[in-house]
Amino acid sequence: MSNRKLLILGYVWPEPNSSAAGSHMLSLINFFLTQGYKITYASPAQQGEHKIDLTTLGVAEAAIELNCNSFDTFLRQLSPDLVLFDRFMLEEQFGWRVSQHCPDAIKILDTEDLHSLRHARHQALKQNRPMTAEDLHNDLAKREIAAIFRCDLTLVISDHEMALLQQHFAVPAHILCHCPFMLDVEQHEPSTINFADRQDFISIGNFRHEPNWDAVLWLKQAIWPLIRKQLPKAELHIYGAYPPPKATQLHNPKQGFLVKGWADDAKHVMQQAKVCLAPLRFGAGIKGKLAEAMWCGTPNVTTNIGVEGMTMGHIWSGYVTDLNISDNQEELAVKFAAQAIKLYTDEGSWQDFQTTGYNLIKTNFNKNTIQHTLTKKLNAAQQDLKQHRGQNFIGQMLQHHHLKSTQYMAQWIEAKNKMFE
Repeated sequence: MSNRKLLILGYVWPEPNSSAAGSHMLSLINFFLTQGYKITYASPAQQGEHKIDLTTLGVAEAAIELNCNSFDTFLRQLSPDLVLFDRFMLEEQFGWRVSQHCPDAIKILDTEDLHSLRHARHQALKQNRPMTAEDLHNDLAKREIAAIFRCDLTLVISDHEMALLQQHFAVPAHILCHCPFMLDVEQHEPSTINFADRQDFISIGNFRHEPNWDAVLWLKQAIWPLIRKQLPKAELHIYGAYPPPKATQLHNPKQGFLVKGWADDAKHVMQQAKVCLAPLRFGAGIKGKLAEAMWCGTPNVTTNIGVEGMTMGHIWSGYVTDLNISDNQEELAVKFAAQAIKLYTDEGSWQDFQTTGYNLIKTNFNKNTIQHTLTKKLNAAQQDLKQHRGQNFIGQMLQHHHLKSTQYMAQWIEAKNKMFE
């Protein structure tokens, strides 16, 4: 497998210290480097202030344009053996060009999370009702599931989403690979900061991610006042990349509600806190903030949305508020606050949950186990790509029509842009 070339088409440039998606992408990059791949990471996005320098890892970086035939030339010159699309939108933009110019390249889609599932839950939350199948069958789902069918292999971060794709959307198992966070658990060392030496609550998450912003608002408006009333000396420290003015305006030291923004060392601030709060009311995938909390020995209070895809049949490392959107939101806030207060004041439960968290990350997120599964899936596709694709007729059908519609749309935009040059 050495000297094979991998092209990663990124929706954004990786920021592993800003988001779980960025951290997961870095894990994938490191996996393919250990497999001997020569990697090029290309993206049409602007570079953010927290972008990692991939060249230090030996990964080439390239800026590319949307709806421009310069990508065709770039693709032909690179001639990759594998192309990995970061989120389904990149497959829509560039998939037809890859099929046209590099038809034998294996196409891999990294979903990060199911965007359509997150969208469906958000719509239901806005209307204060349970999610329905009609919500799930939104236009975003039609685009996202089509992209999954068009690819040779799709990496799915959550076992819940694996089941949803196979049982609800009838996606063939052989084109799916369960690929959760890949953590170097053999290097893990339990935190030396005990219950008595920790103080305050923490909440962390990229502010550009809508579920995180909703969680901060719910904390501010409903949950934190209840906690603060019972624990008047406690503080809530809120961290996250790219805090907008509407977030920093929530900062209120008198209320113990401290919006601190970017954390130079997320693990350090997590280890100082006594309890991690993640009141997520919608979302998808799995949660980097909760994996980091477990790694740092910080028990958590979250929701069934936060836990989804993380337990894989094992006991959770904290208290869980089971959301039912038809329930009164005030009652849910009361339940969440009560659990937070209990965990903050009960050393026995705190220690039990800390131990459970350590066991959970070692069982569910061992990079060696996950990489072994990923290697087997890639090898199966590479051994007989024609047969692999032949077992996915819907993908072939969608590929046929996608080549026409997306190609002609892109070429129309390209021609239009040239008129104004």
